[in-house]
Amino acid sequence: MERSFLAKNPSVLWFILILALFTLGVTVLSEAYGVAFISTSFVKTLGKTLCLCLVALAMDLIWGYAGILSLGHMAFFALGGYMLGMWLIYARTEEIVVAALAQGGLPATPEEVRQGIAVQIFGVVGASEFPPIWALAHSFWGQMFLVVAVPGVLALVFGWLAFRSRVTGVYLSILTQAMTLALALYLFQNDSGLRGNNGLSGLQNLPGLSDVSQDDLSIWFFWASAFALGAGYVLLAWVVSGKFGSVIRAIRDDEQRVRFLGYSVEGYKLFVFTLTAVIAAIAGALYYPQAGIINPAELAPIASIYLAVWVAIGGRGRLYGAVIGAAFVSLLSSWFTGGRAPSIPLGFYTINWVDWWLVLLGLSFVAVTLFAPKGIGGLFDLWQGRRAPDRKGAALGPDDSSLQEKEALK
Repeated sequence: MERSFLAKNPSVLWFILILALFTLGVTVLSEAYGVAFISTSFVKTLGKTLCLCLVALAMDLIWGYAGILSLGHMAFFALGGYMLGMWLIYARTEEIVVAALAQGGLPATPEEVRQGIAVQIFGVVGASEFPPIWALAHSFWGQMFLVVAVPGVLALVFGWLAFRSRVTGVYLSILTQAMTLALALYLFQNDSGLRGNNGLSGLQNLPGLSDVSQDDLSIWFFWASAFALGAGYVLLAWVVSGKFGSVIRAIRDDEQRVRFLGYSVEGYKLFVFTLTAVIAAIAGALYYPQAGIINPAELAPIASIYLAVWVAIGGRGRLYGAVIGAAFVSLLSSWFTGGRAPSIPLGFYTINWVDWWLVLLGLSFVAVTLFAPKGIGGLFDLWQGRRAPDRKGAALGPDDSSLQEKEALK
């Protein structure tokens, strides 16, 4: 009798249980519904960390399982934030404009309201009209559709062009990085329609909920981030546990052989690339309302490199490793760069961790690559006593091989 998905993947149950307990613990300790032991700002930090864990899961699927080192997934993450941010800033500005026009005595027409919103949003870049890309900004569900559609279509088109040309390895990594850089440079322009370098701000204020405190909003977004992370983990664990997961791992290990066996390698790659782009966009849509602001600097290629570092440190090719790496490094980064890490005076020089954090992160990545390629997640293998099989010359398959002879001599 075939075992169920959860029976074959007990780590999924453990992950959901730990995440649920963590969510409950933060709620009890929060200022909104608990004993106020954890500040609202730290609840937002934890919520943003959960979003980073979700995009790290997407990165692990495409890099750790499919073997595609994408250096552009943080662009999809930021696009998701932009799409939701457009509705947030539009709806919030609409409330302000309607209240201001109501003081004139006469009811304002829809066109006057729309014109007032446009002036408020785009006056900072010297414009007073809505660009075409804001056509659905008034609609929450329209923008939620764009959260998925815009990054998904971009990934689909880019992936189709790249994979049909059989671009692989470092060349594909460079292409994804070039895509990210081009998109960032475009968004820096004032006529891009997204306020250029100013970006979108005030995203922490939800329309229609001006009377709700940030204490409550922060915990609500934290719950949403935890739910998204849990759902994303279950989805990706299901994807990699079946035949599909076996095929993409085979593509990672020997792409030519998988193609020879008749599988559509490009189709599998394109599906994984598009799926992970959509997951990254959903993570971004939850992240930036907690951050409160988004600008084109969020699309800088270095952000995608950080994402790869998180997954490598956590242990790629294992979903929980990606979550551990993203949570560990991002929280540690907040501690070092937030000025909470004490400086170390050496007499002739004082080590300020704000300046040295990136150096420390780079050295950690090199150390993990050289000495612990399985990352932090590899510690679970040691705890469970997992080792490579010791065949001692036993048959490896239908043919004897030099590998078998080498093992026999150990």
